[in-house]
Amino acid sequence: MNLFDISEKKVVFTGASGGLGQGMVEGMLEAGAHVVMVGASSKSSVLAARYQEKGWKAWGLQCDLGDHDELARGFNRALELLDGEIDVLVNAAGIQRRSKSEEFPLQDWEDVMNINLTVTFLLCQMAGRQMLRQGRGGKIINIASMLSFFGGFTVPAYAASKGGVAQLTKALCNEWAQYGITINAIAPGYMDTPMNAALTDPDNPRFREITNRIPAKRWGTSEDMKGLAIFLASPASDYINGAVIPCDGGYLVK
Repeated sequence: MNLFDISEKKVVFTGASGGLGQGMVEGMLEAGAHVVMVGASSKSSVLAARYQEKGWKAWGLQCDLGDHDELARGFNRALELLDGEIDVLVNAAGIQRRSKSEEFPLQDWEDVMNINLTVTFLLCQMAGRQMLRQGRGGKIINIASMLSFFGGFTVPAYAASKGGVAQLTKALCNEWAQYGITINAIAPGYMDTPMNAALTDPDNPRFREITNRIPAKRWGTSEDMKGLAIFLASPASDYINGAVIPCDGGYLVK
């Protein structure tokens, strides 16, 4: 038995077109999973066409994740594409807004909390219901953050939302682990992605400060997320539940 085998696994994946999501979804497709990518832009469909040319089982669905009714319709359509079943849910969609906390706009707060936390909860709930009906367990992978552990600067909504994702992951584990459903979170460290473009300028003192703290002496990439995503989707992680796992080059321990 290959403990890391996820071939033929049916996966619903949000945020697949993002900087980190794309690496994770490609890793799962390379490993033989069938993946429906649900996203707010048409990029998921463009990616799906590219992946299909490689012979991978991929579909793209455009869906306004922030509209909860449309989110439910998108999830149900994804299930249809996967023959009515789901083995793995990956919640990788997320947004960021920056402003001094004393000036942080309420609308930005609500937008970030909705996409990063409420949508994550709703998708976990929909996937959890389906997995319970199927009666064979399942895997849910949430994307937390370094800011699930500490506060950051000028990102109060993002920090609060990612702290919430970590606690939601633990809460769902308490209820669903007995049914063979694992719910874990990956906490990416400082990653070289478009979301962090404001920080990755080599002339930015904050960039140098962060890089010097990382024992690996480099920022992470989407490639660094592949193995952990496959592990958490596979039987190798069946007894790991409610965990928030850093993928940070050692940043947290220094």
